[in-house]
Amino acid sequence: MDLSIIVLNYNTKQLTLNCLESIRNSVTEYLYEIILVDNHSTDGSIEAFERHYPEIELIRNQVNVGFSKGNNQAMKIARGRYVLLLNSDTIVNSDTLDVMLQFMDQRPTVGAAGCKVVLPDGSLDKACRRGFPTPSASFYYAFGFAKLFPRVPRFNQYQLSYLDPDQDYPVDCLVGAFMMVRREVIDQVGMLDEDFFMYGEDIDWCYRIKEAGWGIHYYPYTEIVHYKGASSRRRPFKIIYEFHRAMILFHKKHYEKKYSWVVNLLVYAGVGLKFAISIILNRFGSVR
Repeated sequence: MDLSIIVLNYNTKQLTLNCLESIRNSVTEYLYEIILVDNHSTDGSIEAFERHYPEIELIRNQVNVGFSKGNNQAMKIARGRYVLLLNSDTIVNSDTLDVMLQFMDQRPTVGAAGCKVVLPDGSLDKACRRGFPTPSASFYYAFGFAKLFPRVPRFNQYQLSYLDPDQDYPVDCLVGAFMMVRREVIDQVGMLDEDFFMYGEDIDWCYRIKEAGWGIHYYPYTEIVHYKGASSRRRPFKIIYEFHRAMILFHKKHYEKKYSWVVNLLVYAGVGLKFAISIILNRFGSVR
């Protein structure tokens, strides 16, 4: 088995069906399997998957265990030389699997790779190739310096907007919507950290992969479409909470011991302020 494709579903039946159909339409000589994890959906997802895709491996959870744990469940039974984390709200091109698998086979020092990810309007999903959210990178991003000076590397350490999105290069981290990881890497660094419920686990995984000496590469010569935030402009409190909790968790895990208490205090205060603002804006329907 060359590739294990892991798709997590939670009340996104039609999006997931579209995603699976795009995989089925892939043109590749590689052997792949699909492992679909359902986090206790209530929209008829299970019945639809069993009817349309009886051949795929389906894990039926009785509760919503989150993104990290759900993917880990699939990784434990995955048979591929590579594992692909693929969001249910994505559409892969017919050549995507082939292009990425060929690249990984040709670059044995690369532990994880991601393709170009575009939004429905054709614009780049900037999360598909990022730097780590260090205190300085986070500061420049949060306070608008990155937008003011998009071509200045110092101010764009996080979203890397000074780099050409149509060229390939090593990066710090990819996005969990599409991340192809070598089996040896998973055996060495472990699976996703289940302390992250639904945000931050991709950055944490990339951090551990790079710490272990593996390369992480952005390879934009094929692409997928990511229907990011397609469900609603307003978000449940749980989603906003987990987004900001992930920031705290990542900093505490990887950066707290590297910085002074003053920097740590400013980081935690900044996240707290951003959380409060997000709650207020979301209440009035202004957050996308």
